[in-house]
Amino acid sequence: MTDISLSTEPPRAAIHRPTAKFLLAHPAHFIALGFGSGLSPVAPGTAGTLWAWLAFLVLQRWLSPAEMGWLIAASVLVGWWACTVTARNMQVADPGSIVWDEVAAFWLVLWLVTPAGFWGQLVAFGLFRFFDAAKPGPVGWADEAFKGFSWRGGFGILFDDIVAAFCTLLVIALWRFW
Repeated sequence: MTDISLSTEPPRAAIHRPTAKFLLAHPAHFIALGFGSGLSPVAPGTAGTLWAWLAFLVLQRWLSPAEMGWLIAASVLVGWWACTVTARNMQVADPGSIVWDEVAAFWLVLWLVTPAGFWGQLVAFGLFRFFDAAKPGPVGWADEAFKGFSWRGGFGILFDDIVAAFCTLLVIALWRFW
């Protein structure tokens, strides 16, 4: 199913490389672009995941595990809206500069592997980046399942990263089991 726009405005050109001006033009852009980490000219997904890791370390000092869980749930819902709006405004279905999907998904990984020391978190980071970038099996399927500029597209941006998070957690659980 394709999105049909009833707008009388002429179509805008796609924004492939957002600027600081675009970042600050709408609250959804600020969130979806990971508070600026998605503006990285090199590996914005990795930059967003690193920002998520740092933010998690800071937030866990002030939030209980239950509060962190609620924050992650809220970040998925707010991220769905922010990713939908930002992708639509960029006219790109799943732009690489949108990194809120990495942020929310990696927060989920870190929350569920806690307590893990630096090396455990580093392994989680490496596994998550592998699953997110290579998109093997279920992650690739999830990446293709929802596309477009409607709510479906915004959900699709988040969905493959959530699947990558669960693949990461599965590998960590199997590692701990053995």
